[in-house]
Amino acid sequence: MAKIDNMMAILWMLNAGRKITAKQISEKLEINIRTVYRYIDALSASGVPIISETGHNGGYTLLNNFIDSPLLFDVDEQTALLHAADFAKEAGYFSGEALNSATSKLKIYSTQEQEKMVKQQLEGLEVISPIGKLSMEPILKKLEQSIVNETSVEIEYHTSREEHTKRRIVDPYGILYWKNNWYVIAFCHLRNEMRSFRVVRIISIIQTEFTFNRPKNFSASEFFMKNLLPKVEEKQKLIPLVLSGKTSALDNLCQHWFLGHHFKERTSTKVIFLLEEEAIHTYVPNLLLPYGKSIQVIEPISLKQKIIEVLYELINYYQV
Repeated sequence: MAKIDNMMAILWMLNAGRKITAKQISEKLEINIRTVYRYIDALSASGVPIISETGHNGGYTLLNNFIDSPLLFDVDEQTALLHAADFAKEAGYFSGEALNSATSKLKIYSTQEQEKMVKQQLEGLEVISPIGKLSMEPILKKLEQSIVNETSVEIEYHTSREEHTKRRIVDPYGILYWKNNWYVIAFCHLRNEMRSFRVVRIISIIQTEFTFNRPKNFSASEFFMKNLLPKVEEKQKLIPLVLSGKTSALDNLCQHWFLGHHFKERTSTKVIFLLEEEAIHTYVPNLLLPYGKSIQVIEPISLKQKIIEVLYELINYYQV
């Protein structure tokens, strides 16, 4: 562990409010006791009010009312950071090694009482990672570096519609995580437009010497969601989509990533969305099918016929 890390660890131990000996510090940090003395002297020289007591019951403490450093996290803050780390790992966070190092420091710097309380809280919350999740850490790291340095990359990309991969130069503007997938928003020189690329479909990536200027105040999430949702030219073209059914099913529909953007009104027995007629007939049938008999379509009546058509298409497909 680096010198600054060890010194910070000692400061955390002293901040616990209990007397601690140089021997206890050396054992916990696994460093020579003479090194502990040097670190204590360095902290004192920097202005930390360390009180040293000699003798059989001697040790080190901090002066009362010493102003806490903002780097000294309390139990709730430590727990929140460790919970966040668990969620990041589940998402396939691409700086996992650094994240593990950071969380290990949190545990090292904690007092015994803090360790016990944090452990109890962590045992009450678990995150289950998806089975078979592919590691994209190398590609995500290169994309992040390209965004920071504003350098273009050459990627080999495979779309769901094309049989063969294509090489293209892109300028990465931002990375986002949505519905268990990583995406990079980039300007594609092959298509001469902004595009979103699913990272799992990037077969290879090569850094180039080309540079670009990232637009100020660019939001990757805003671009991504804007392109997911169908464009509405005029509000006059919107018609109501009225559904009734079980409360739990209606709750889920109101929180749906697509329908939630078109929510208008909700009662105890029904929910109303406002969409273009074409969007209702194109997107909504497949969204409603998983809900089965838990919902009913009130209007438009034409949506019922569209759902029947989709079901017949599935029947005919599986009968072949």
